[in-house]
Amino acid sequence: MLPYFAFLLFQAAPLFDGQTLNGWHAASKPEDKDKAFWTVRDGAITCDSLGRKEHDYVWLVNDREFSDFDLEFQVRGFRRSTGNSGLQFRSRYDAAAGWMNGPQVDIHPPAPFRTGLIYDETYETRRWIFPSLKNWEIAPDQGPKKWLWRYSDEGDGWNNIHLTCRGTKVTTVVNGIVITDLDLGSVLDDEAHRRHNVGRSGNFALQLHSRDELLIQYRRFRLKTIP
Repeated sequence: MLPYFAFLLFQAAPLFDGQTLNGWHAASKPEDKDKAFWTVRDGAITCDSLGRKEHDYVWLVNDREFSDFDLEFQVRGFRRSTGNSGLQFRSRYDAAAGWMNGPQVDIHPPAPFRTGLIYDETYETRRWIFPSLKNWEIAPDQGPKKWLWRYSDEGDGWNNIHLTCRGTKVTTVVNGIVITDLDLGSVLDDEAHRRHNVGRSGNFALQLHSRDELLIQYRRFRLKTIP
């Protein structure tokens, strides 16, 4: 029989095998379906839309669903990229509406103070939920007082992000600095999130923002599920 602690935290199957996009699929409006923005390059999931901004949102969605978990991964941003990305969690894509509902860890190299804050893409919400703001607008003085970001030409260029979800408690740590640490139950348990079945369970997804020219890479996903 396994010891008691083994039942508390389980290592899930890898999200990314380092070579292919097996276990992931692109989600977008029909006009963007055949545009290969998401590929694997140098052992990393890569989004490259430089010079190709004629697109709507294009998501790379993991096939599996998760509820409570600890997730660590690395991300690399490039100075010549002006686009926005992020990691959706406990989210679901509504193909009929062409929309991804659910919360997102923002990853924004052009304004890196935003990285690790929580934006909610849920159609009825569409605003920052940490910090709690009225819409998508945010100024540096509304972000964390301390943060650290490395561009691709600084050291090895990779940034470490750690996301933990237990119930409605969400914590993000970027390069060793706690950015978000809050119970978001007032949002994640509201009527809109229940209607879309998001906020408490769902998929991971990586974002290419509408009409953005983005170059970004993701690798070394380490996931532990909490039963």
